[in-house]
Amino acid sequence: MKSSWFALILAVLSTELLRSHCSTVKSPRFRGRVLQERKNIRPNIILVLTDDQDVELGSLQVMNKTRRIMENGGATFINAFVTTPMCCPSRSSMLTGKYVHNHNIYTNNENCSSPSWQATHEPRTFAVYLNNTGYRTAFFGKYLNEYNGSYIPPGWREWVGLVKNSRFYNYTISRNGNKEKHGFDYAKDYFTDLITNESINYFRMSKRIYPHRPIMMVISHAAPHGPEDSAPQFSELYPNASQHITPSYNYAPNMDKHWIMQYTGPMLPIHMEFTNVLQRKRLQTLMSVDDSMERLYQMLAEMGELENTYIIYTADHGYHIGQFGLVKGKSMPYDFDIRVPFFIRGPSVEPGSVVPQIVLNIDLAPTILDIAGLDTPPDMDGKSVLKLLDLERPGNRFRTNKKTKIWRDTFLVERGKFLRKKEEPNKNTQQSNQLPKYERVKELCQQAKYQTACEQPGQKWQCMEDASGKLRIHKCKVSSDILAIRKRTRSIHSRGYNSKDKDCNCGDSDYRNSRTQRKNQRQFLRNPNAQKYKPRFVHTRQTRSLSVEFEGEIYDINLEEEELQVLRTKSITKRHNAENEGEAEETDGAAGDSMIADGADATGQPSSVRVTHKCFILPNDTIHCERELYQSARAWKDHKAYIDKEIEALQDKIKNLREVRGHLKRRKPDECDCSKQSYYNKEKGVKAQEKLKSHLHPFKEAAQEVDGKLQLFKENRRRKKERKGKRRQKKGDECSLPGLTCFTHDNNHWQTAPFWNLGSFCACTSSNNNTYWCLRTVNDTHNFLFCEFATGFLEYFDMNTDPYQLTNTVHTVERGILNQLHIQLMELRSCQGYKQCNPRPKGLETGNKDGGSYDPHRGQLWDGWEG
Repeated sequence: MKSSWFALILAVLSTELLRSHCSTVKSPRFRGRVLQERKNIRPNIILVLTDDQDVELGSLQVMNKTRRIMENGGATFINAFVTTPMCCPSRSSMLTGKYVHNHNIYTNNENCSSPSWQATHEPRTFAVYLNNTGYRTAFFGKYLNEYNGSYIPPGWREWVGLVKNSRFYNYTISRNGNKEKHGFDYAKDYFTDLITNESINYFRMSKRIYPHRPIMMVISHAAPHGPEDSAPQFSELYPNASQHITPSYNYAPNMDKHWIMQYTGPMLPIHMEFTNVLQRKRLQTLMSVDDSMERLYQMLAEMGELENTYIIYTADHGYHIGQFGLVKGKSMPYDFDIRVPFFIRGPSVEPGSVVPQIVLNIDLAPTILDIAGLDTPPDMDGKSVLKLLDLERPGNRFRTNKKTKIWRDTFLVERGKFLRKKEEPNKNTQQSNQLPKYERVKELCQQAKYQTACEQPGQKWQCMEDASGKLRIHKCKVSSDILAIRKRTRSIHSRGYNSKDKDCNCGDSDYRNSRTQRKNQRQFLRNPNAQKYKPRFVHTRQTRSLSVEFEGEIYDINLEEEELQVLRTKSITKRHNAENEGEAEETDGAAGDSMIADGADATGQPSSVRVTHKCFILPNDTIHCERELYQSARAWKDHKAYIDKEIEALQDKIKNLREVRGHLKRRKPDECDCSKQSYYNKEKGVKAQEKLKSHLHPFKEAAQEVDGKLQLFKENRRRKKERKGKRRQKKGDECSLPGLTCFTHDNNHWQTAPFWNLGSFCACTSSNNNTYWCLRTVNDTHNFLFCEFATGFLEYFDMNTDPYQLTNTVHTVERGILNQLHIQLMELRSCQGYKQCNPRPKGLETGNKDGGSYDPHRGQLWDGWEG
């Protein structure tokens, strides 16, 4: 009896223990990042990227499928920004996790997908790290604006990259290194559907062949970027779209903002109508992206990979349509250009959660590495956002030492070229001038050229110790014997094309008398009794005739007649054969069809131009190819592909030649102009400057070299502006204005419905001086934007009271606070790595753990406002 009771109690206890164990495993609090049966398989990662998608203008309002999948099923980051609101710089920051000042991609043209990018930063993208750890990486869609498709970027196993900028039809893609052209057929060529199909097929195939290998895919859509060609089934949607009409719409001119905002006035009626059509077409292109997200979600659910896949959805930057009178564009530091959508869905992500912290485009690379189980490299400026997804759940109520989350509340917004020419030299000079003189002398004397006792060729200065043991810089003194030897040695040097030979040989025209000869000449010229020669007439016309004596007779030769005989054009008639020669001459003479002898071959027939091994250009400007190309479709296709490759190779060669030509123009040596009378004086001045420079103190040589480089930079910039102006006049381009970025829109721009039929117009969107560095702060008490422009202009907007940045209130900010903001801005402009680029909010202890920015060698950073 006792044993039966004991067995019953044991069974009840075991049942309760098993139930509690199962509930513990299934509890969300202790849920792992992957399912129990898939704990040895790392999660898949899919990054969906759109081009120019805004948040402020309501583009997400029409994407119901995407919002249901990502917003209701994942986490929404309501304060997501980009650090540079331009395509190529922002995408480069996403790939590398770095600010623009650390990867040097400043605009969509300068250094975008350049050789320096390919050699320095492209081998350090997140794809390379994941590929090295076993992930099957794949890229589908737009890469960088200047990507030419000639190579596969490192780290990608599967590559379907768009060549150049966004297009929906008539584009070229690079499929694993092979270029593939697409046309205007929606079923086969529409770009959004193409990369969606390619990515889904790759995921299915990869999981079928490698079921235990994780996948990382990037699906980079062209929508809603121009030319805004939508799918035909969506071309009639949203006829009354008005989400873009915000309080800042057509709010112009803005005399309190920077230059381009002052220059831009209110939009014309045709501009306002264009903004309405543009907003409608942008929303229509996003409908295909919305369908793509649904297809992707259904594929993951069918394959059982949904619970083991992180999906990230974001854009490279925002957009404006009519805001502040700007018809369209990006590149402004305001919220409509820097705010982007940002969602994450995946294991351990609470559905429907909202994250208020600031996340940036530079956080994408560290986040993807963190999902894959990799540490963030120290050179990346961003941080993983996964720690923001560890939501606070009910725990031990007696736990009182719980640490609060530490996260940034300020970041840098930068756009334009870094002013190396002004800041770096001045910065170095200032740092060197802060040292005492004896320290600078000690540092200078460590150089090898000052350590020898005037023994090196051309040495002007040497370091010596005085009686007290301090180092001094003394000028080298050379004896007269050594100077005479150097002078004789210099006279017998060979005059070859070397770097030291910069003298010019102008013959007798540059001969200059000695001082004694010039003195005697002046005495002769001052003598009033000296005979003055005044020639009555100087012959400047060529001789017309010549008299020659031959065998006692004198003959007159008319030179003009002989010259005319020499210069008379020789006409050569077309002759097919010798039999009808006379007939051909008569026919050609009647028709006036004659050919100049220049360019003809020895037989009088002009030679054909051989373009390829199968095609020629005949003398009558017609093209003739071999018969095989006109009869065989395969031969025609192969030869056309051959010509396309030749054109691409020549284009690459032309690009390289232009770079070399630009380099040679910058390094052009001085030329001799012997026709000018001031040549000798000019050379004398140059030699005097060189002589003066050689006698300068070493402390002053560096400053003079910096000034020379600055003057050279200004001169090159002036010449560049002149060349642009001449090209603009030659083309007759009335829309492009100096210093402005403008565009022309006409009836032929959009090739799909709805069409534009109101005629052409011109509008300017940005300016060359739109270079800025801004602080954007969002926390519990402050929400502001502070900008410093390259022109020296300042802007400050308090978004708590002015959410649409309508009024610049920098004049109301105290001088001390502006100085603090400037100091913090300068710190972020030079930051490197996540420890420096993520300043801690005010009130936290200093330190460099977990992304802090305090460094005892750099001094204390500004940590927030008082009050």
